[in-house]
Amino acid sequence: MKRNRSFSLLFFMSLLVIIFVTFSIISVEARKTNMKKKPHKRHKYNHSSNGHTRGSHPPCPVPTPLPHYGPQGSTFDVLSFGAKGNGIADDSEALVAAWRGACKVARATIKIPPQLKFLIKPITLQGPCMPDLTLQIDGTLLAPPEASSWPKSSLFQWINFKWVQNFTIKGSGTIDGQGYKWWSSSEFYDMQKSYSKQIPGMKPTAIRFYSSNHITVRDIRIINSPLCHLKFDNSKGIKVNNITISSPENSPNTDGIHLQNTQDVEIQRSDIGTGDDCVSIQTGCSNIHVHHINCGPGHGISLGGLGKDKSVACVSDIIVEDITMKNTLYGARIKTWQGGIGMVKNVSFSRIQVYDVKFPIMIDQYYCDKQICKNQTGTVVISGVKFDSISGTYAMQPIHLACSNSIPCTDVDLTDIQLRPSLKYGGLKQAVCWNSYGKSQGPLVPSSIDYCLRSGGGSIKRISRSHDRGCY
Repeated sequence: MKRNRSFSLLFFMSLLVIIFVTFSIISVEARKTNMKKKPHKRHKYNHSSNGHTRGSHPPCPVPTPLPHYGPQGSTFDVLSFGAKGNGIADDSEALVAAWRGACKVARATIKIPPQLKFLIKPITLQGPCMPDLTLQIDGTLLAPPEASSWPKSSLFQWINFKWVQNFTIKGSGTIDGQGYKWWSSSEFYDMQKSYSKQIPGMKPTAIRFYSSNHITVRDIRIINSPLCHLKFDNSKGIKVNNITISSPENSPNTDGIHLQNTQDVEIQRSDIGTGDDCVSIQTGCSNIHVHHINCGPGHGISLGGLGKDKSVACVSDIIVEDITMKNTLYGARIKTWQGGIGMVKNVSFSRIQVYDVKFPIMIDQYYCDKQICKNQTGTVVISGVKFDSISGTYAMQPIHLACSNSIPCTDVDLTDIQLRPSLKYGGLKQAVCWNSYGKSQGPLVPSSIDYCLRSGGGSIKRISRSHDRGCY
């Protein structure tokens, strides 16, 4: 009996040991399994696709792809910021948002994708930004088509770049100012009446750079601006290459490229045809190089008008060369208002081919945009101007030099000028020259050019230098 009790106790204790060991093994395996599963569970529910913690629940689906704010060289597609690209919806905010994101990243690119049209209302894209920012335009940017829909505060420009550095615009796309309603005198007059009498004749420039340095614009097309197509103001270090600018001949005051208070500029290998100057060089410009340009229709390549309302005008070190001009009103022109102050010096026009240009060579110190202007004695001094290797056909007059009565033009050189009347339009053979000093050397066609310039002028130069105040 006692032996049976001992055996029962031993059996019960053995059973307890077996149960304890089994439970311990199961617990260890369970902990191992849980440790393996937890990282997977956290990855699945606690992180979004861009690595940001969302909490313990799955994130809501994102309908629009998120822009990449990652390393240098990122691309910011305007479609990722809500742009529609249908030419009807307002995509201005999407472009501004893409700009703000790209502005913070070095070597970033803002992408305007091809085969789409983006309606953009007047905007300012402002710096400073990280270096080497690029606006890649492969689609089409459209300005608002109705002149009356533009806000009063935006009549100076459509797309304004301000305080940007080391910036490039490039691409195969088009910037369309849709200026047709602005050129219509009746509609534009009605719009101006609805605004203020203080802004008569104000129209917006398509693309304007203000106080910006080291800017490149290349390969794109700019068309139908209400006023200037591409303007640089208070800027430095500008490169324009292989662009196309165009608007109809009946588009008034639509300069192609307009420079003001801007230095160190190269404009090359471009086609420009507008209702006004192909290239307009205004006061405060220096070290400007314009070459290999096809110009026409339009008013040619002009310095000025300078010195309006007795203002100070300073322009120096301008080279214009290897130019073709077809059916333009002027070719190489300098124009100043009477009564102005300042100086134009060191200007060279060379290797210019003209076809049916009305006035291929012109200096006009009596410039006036009205039928009658008051005669004044003061003028912007003009000295050191060279016209070299200019040939082709003219429709009105080969050369017109009308210098101030009080302060003549000095150091004007005419070299290898060969201009013949157009068979299509005829034209006068007589050169018109007034109060201009310098030298000429052959061959000169027509022969009247040989008698155009006065010799000497040493005392005249001293008088001129006394009137160039405000510039140097």
